[in-house]
Order: sequence, then structure tokens, then C-alpha cells
Amino acid sequence: MAMNDSVNILNSAYLAVEYIDSFLPDNPLQQPFKNAWNYMLDNYTKFQIATWGSLIIHEASYFLICVPGFVFQFIPYMQKYKIQQDKPETWEKQWKCFKTLLFNHFFIQLPLICGTYYFTEYFNIPYGWEEMPRWYVLLAQCFGCAVIEDAWHYFLHRLLHHKRIYKYIHKVHHEFIAPFGMQAEYAHPLETLILGAGFFIGIVVFCNHVILLWAWVICRLIETIDVHSCLIYFFSFLPPPPPPPGVYDVPLNPLHLVPFYAGARFHDFHHMNFIGNYASTFTWWDRLFGTDSQFIAHKEKEKKEQLLMKKAN
Repeated sequence: MAMNDSVNILNSAYLAVEYIDSFLPDNPLQQPFKNAWNYMLDNYTKFQIATWGSLIIHEASYFLICVPGFVFQFIPYMQKYKIQQDKPETWEKQWKCFKTLLFNHFFIQLPLICGTYYFTEYFNIPYGWEEMPRWYVLLAQCFGCAVIEDAWHYFLHRLLHHKRIYKYIHKVHHEFIAPFGMQAEYAHPLETLILGAGFFIGIVVFCNHVILLWAWVICRLIETIDVHSCLIYFFSFLPPPPPPPGVYDVPLNPLHLVPFYAGARFHDFHHMNFIGNYASTFTWWDRLFGTDSQFIAHKEKEKKEQLLMKKAN
């Protein structure tokens, strides 16, 4: 009975979104995107699209999304949004991070990406334009992937912090106490495999078109780079919070609109404190198991200090 009710609710929600979508104006980018997509299908094989296309999407998205956080370090105005102001980025650390990233991307992740074609063939995942899901279905699928990955990340990440294995694997990622965007995938090769496995679970569950692979890659990279640097977009209508005491916690960030979204301050505290705040995207697992208690206490302490400063002024 409960299952039928849930299905009915989802069907009703789908129909409601479909109804609203029928009133929206046509997307001016849809036809150019369709032409480009069909050109790709006509000129490249499925293996080339699934393998080299996925690699290009990952590499281009990763480093382009890192650009805002990289540029922030050269803009004096942006320094007030840096959470740990006493720990600036250095060229030496960024170069070390970049070299490790290239190794992980091409010697760990690329072999996994090479399996994408065989995955799509085995499960008969379509590539065609006509089979491509609508934007709201794709958005819902990416959200589902994020929920699954977040659960996987919380429990496996927490396990990697166990004192018996921490120094062998996860310690590499924590070399940077004050993280920056490019450092999001800076990790031991084993960690790349262990935590990265959570990315693929949602794909196995939801994938009904190759576009989901690329959409989910982009969504996941935006999230993980954001929590390591807090990238900025200038179309958020959120009012700016009080300047933080010390990654970059920029108020102009639409990701703050997502309910239960962890964000840069949440994950930056994990790097600063090493204990707690284990989830990747959402806050509910840490809240459920009480592993955000030190973070909550830290925020309360900050509030009290800000009140004292206001009274003093």
C-alpha cells in the first residue's frame, strides 16, 4: 500500500512538472545542441564517444570549474571570503596537487572510463537524441545519484578515518589543511577507487541514456570542487551573510539554495578539524550520527565571538 502511494506521488509530481514545462518558452540552445549531438553521432563511434568524450568532459569540466577559485587568490577583495585566512595557497602546493591529479586522472580514472562503452553496450544504454530524457528527468536522476553517492561517501570516508588505516590512504588528501578547488580529487590512488565507486552506483541504478553519465560527472565535479573552494556564480539572489572569520565561502552561490547542502564551510571544517563532517554533499548523515557535533559547537563559538565584537564596537 505504502509503495503504491509513493508511486502515485512520484507520477503526480512528474505530470505536474511536465505540465509546467509545456508553458515554458523554447530553449534557444536546444537546436544548436541537437545539431552538435547528431554531428557527434554521425562522425564518431560509440566507443570514441563513451571513452574519449567522457575523458574530455571530465578534464574540461574539472579544470574550468577550478578557475574561479584559482583566480580568487589574486583578487584582494575576495580574501575576506576565505575561511582559513591564515593558510594561503602556495605555488609549490598547487604544482604538487596538479601533478598528482594528472597521475590519478590518466592512470587510475582513464582505465575506468574505458569501461564506459562496455557498460553502455551491456545494458543497452541509448545514445540517440530522440531517446534523451527531458531536463527535469535528468535533473531528478542526478539528484538521485547524489543521494546515493553521499551515503556511500559518508560511511566509506568515515572508515578511511579509522586510526588503523588513515595514515596509509586518506592521509594524502588531508595534506592540505586549508583545501582549494583543484585539490578536490587530490588523493591516494586507492582512495580514488574506494570513494569513486560511489559515483558509479547511481549510474547503474538510473542510467537510461549516455547523457546522464556526462551530466552526473559535471554535477559531481561542481559539488566537490565547490566544497573545496566554494566557486562563485553571479546570479544568486541570496543575501550575503556576515563576513566569515577566516577554502572561499562566497555568498553568491546558488548551491546554497539546495536543502541540506553541506557547502564549503562544512567541508573546510573537516579539513581543519580532521574529525566529523564526513558526508560529501548533504548534512543529514552527519546530523543523524552526531558526527557534526564539533562543527555545530564551532559555529556557536563563532556566533558568540561575533556578538562580543559587536558589543565591543
